[in-house]
Amino acid sequence: MRRFLLALALMAGAAAPAPAEPLGERLAPCLACHGADGRSATPDVPSLGGQPADYLITQLYQFRENQRTAPPMNEMAAGLSDDDLRAFADEIAKLPPPRPEGAGPETALVQRARALVGRHQCNSCHGADLAGRDAIPRIRGQREDYLLKALAGYKSNARPGYDPAMNEVAQGLSEADIRDLAAFLSRS
Repeated sequence: MRRFLLALALMAGAAAPAPAEPLGERLAPCLACHGADGRSATPDVPSLGGQPADYLITQLYQFRENQRTAPPMNEMAAGLSDDDLRAFADEIAKLPPPRPEGAGPETALVQRARALVGRHQCNSCHGADLAGRDAIPRIRGQREDYLLKALAGYKSNARPGYDPAMNEVAQGLSEADIRDLAAFLSRS
């Protein structure tokens, strides 16, 4: 009888698992900052439209494991399972690529930036169209302020990548190079 009462007490104290929220509801906070249409309207927050699912899952994993630090993202990803990471990445990857910001880049900027892309072989990882692939992000059409911040973070090693390639490439960039690349990529 004692075991029965103990088992009953344990069962009564154990809450039934809460039903999971639909994925769309769980994604709402993500899209509020990163943009439901694929383009972020929030300063310094990247646009996620057109990003490869493998890139997205890698970033979510890094946030969950605190290998990459961005407090809102670390908090959001903390309780996600591996299945959640895959579901979020797959759904976000369906967002349309962001359209370029502002007017098209001026000819002199295009020439300087294309020379930098060639010299630093950006297209060897990010693709000929700089739209990313596999676990490599889309950088074409990304927010200019975010690109400035990311490239400066790679250069100073304040933002370690899961692969040291970006930190190594950024060492050869001047501040003017970073400005040119960010302006060109965001407007292309």
